[in-house]
Amino acid sequence: MKIGLVRRGFSGTGGAEAYLMRLAHGLTQAGHEAILITSSEWPAERWPGRGIIRLPGRTPDEFAAAFAASKAPVDITFSLERVPGCDVYRAGDGVHAAWIQRRSKFEPWWKAMFHRYNPKHLALMRLERGVFQTARAVIANSRMVAEEIVRWHEYPQEKIHIVPNGIGGALAAADRVESRSALGLDEGYLALFAGSGWERKGLAFALAAAEKADAKVLVAGRGKKAAYSSPSAIFLGPVSDLPPVFAAADVFILPTIYDPFSNACLEGLAAGLPVITTTANGFSEIITPGVHGSVVEPGDVEGLAEALRYWRSQDRAATGKACRELAAQYSIERNVNETLAVLGKVL
Repeated sequence: MKIGLVRRGFSGTGGAEAYLMRLAHGLTQAGHEAILITSSEWPAERWPGRGIIRLPGRTPDEFAAAFAASKAPVDITFSLERVPGCDVYRAGDGVHAAWIQRRSKFEPWWKAMFHRYNPKHLALMRLERGVFQTARAVIANSRMVAEEIVRWHEYPQEKIHIVPNGIGGALAAADRVESRSALGLDEGYLALFAGSGWERKGLAFALAAAEKADAKVLVAGRGKKAAYSSPSAIFLGPVSDLPPVFAAADVFILPTIYDPFSNACLEGLAAGLPVITTTANGFSEIITPGVHGSVVEPGDVEGLAEALRYWRSQDRAATGKACRELAAQYSIERNVNETLAVLGKVL
C-alpha cells in the first residue's frame, strides 16, 4: 500500500513529528510505502519513508488549500494535519474547540474571549469542521478525544477508531547516581516535567505543588523561564539525551490542562517512573492510579502535592517494574498494526 502521510511544518522536538517518523519506519518495515506530504520545513534526512511531496503553504489555511488542489500519487491519505479531503484523519492534536473551552477555565474572561475569537483559532476550528465533514474514518488516541469529536462535530461514532500512541521500546538504561552527578543535582526528591508549551502542560501547577511537597521539578524543554520563577524549578533547557534525565528523576509530572495522549508520559512510564497527570490527558485512561501513577483534576495543586508525597514513600523498584510492564503494551508495532487495520477498512 502506498500511504500518503500528511503533516505541515517541522519541529525537532515535536511529539507529532516523532510519532510520524516512528509510524513511517513501522509502515516501511511492514512492506508499505510511506510518502510524506508536507511543507518546505521538513528536512529530507529526517524522513525514514520512501519519499516527500512538498506543498506550498505557510499557514494551516494555505496548506489545506494546496492539499485540496493536489492529487498525490498514493492509495490513501492519512493526515495528522487539519486538511479537509483526507481519507483518514488522526486527531492527535485533539479537538481545538475543546481545548479553547478547557483553557478558558484558567484565564481571565477577556483573555478567554480573545482566544475564542482570535482569527488563528477560528481558522483552525473551521478547518477541523471541514475535516470531520469529509473524512471516511477518524483515529483518536484516547476515549476522551473520541467523545469530544462526537460532542463537538457530531461525527458518526462508528467511524471513530481508538488507537493509542506507541513508543519504540524501552529507553536505554542510565545510572541514577551518575546521571544526577552529570546534571549537577543533589539527592533530593525530583519530579521530571518534559516538553514545551508550559502553560498548556501545567508547569505552574507542578511548581506550586512541588513547593508544598518539598520537591524539585526538573524542567526539560523550551519556554519562558522568567514567567515560571520558583525555588522548586531546575531548568535544563531542550534535552536531546533523555535516558540520564529520566534516570535522575523519581517521578514524572504533567499536570496538563489538555493533552489528547501525552507521548512524554508514555516515555516516562517506559523509563520506570510513576506518572502524575490529570483527567484532561488521554494517557490517564491507561494507568491504574496508585500502581502506575496518579490522576487529579486540572489545576488541583493540593492533589498534585499529595501525589508527590505518596510516590515519595513507595517502593521504587516495584513501581518501576509495574510501569515498564504497562508501557511495553503500547509499542509502535501495536500502533502500526492497528492503524493499518483502519486504513485497510477504508480501502
